[in-house]
Amino acid sequence: MLENKNGTSEVSTTRTSFEILALIRDAGGATIAEIRAETDLAKSTVYRHLKTLHDMDYLVEEDGEYRLSLRFLQLSEPPRIRRPGYIVAKQKVIELAIETDERALFLVEEGFEGVYLHRAGGRNPLQSDTMIGKRRPLHALAAGKAILAEWSDERIEEFAETTALDGLTENTITDRDVLFEELEQVRERGYATNMSEHMDGLRAAGVPVYNHEDDLIGALSVFGPNGRVSQDDIESTYPDLLERKASELKIDLTYD
Repeated sequence: MLENKNGTSEVSTTRTSFEILALIRDAGGATIAEIRAETDLAKSTVYRHLKTLHDMDYLVEEDGEYRLSLRFLQLSEPPRIRRPGYIVAKQKVIELAIETDERALFLVEEGFEGVYLHRAGGRNPLQSDTMIGKRRPLHALAAGKAILAEWSDERIEEFAETTALDGLTENTITDRDVLFEELEQVRERGYATNMSEHMDGLRAAGVPVYNHEDDLIGALSVFGPNGRVSQDDIESTYPDLLERKASELKIDLTYD
């Protein structure tokens, strides 16, 4: 393992920089004192990390507070754009949000986790969603289970063996055998559900999305609070709508 001139592991230094960036992101901005309080790092260590990131234009500083700069857009946007179906999927998510008046999303899988590539809904479906890029457990999402159900049994086994099936609510599936049974039902009916499994009080339906070459590229989902989203919405209305949008997306990709 490489060490810098101070004898500090380069890998450890990189990790610390990213932890500081994550802290600043979550706080919306932070001072050296606030970072020290959250990390227990020495003032000189925090300063060195901040100075390096600031010199590289990844941080902006104003009145002693550091915030993430727009330079991160150069890093974040290319991976999204390179994802198959990126442009078309964004349009379908917006359409779903408008037609259902609920939130809609396009989820992809990376490293056995679900990643929000697009999300829309609320008062302005065209507005950029702050949850983009967030990682979520596949087993607790309708879109996540829609993806899992399309995998081979061998890959699902690998997922179950290497991923902690954490319980986020009392309804989350945390047992491997129960998950396999659920995924079999998803395969039979063609859509997945999330009955307050990721967050209390929310229901969702999700379907897998394929491109024109029949490659699985992600999943579409619609979700909303139990007070507005009925059982019939989840088991009939939304699945039909989602499957139609998924089919349209597949066709659109043929000419994209």
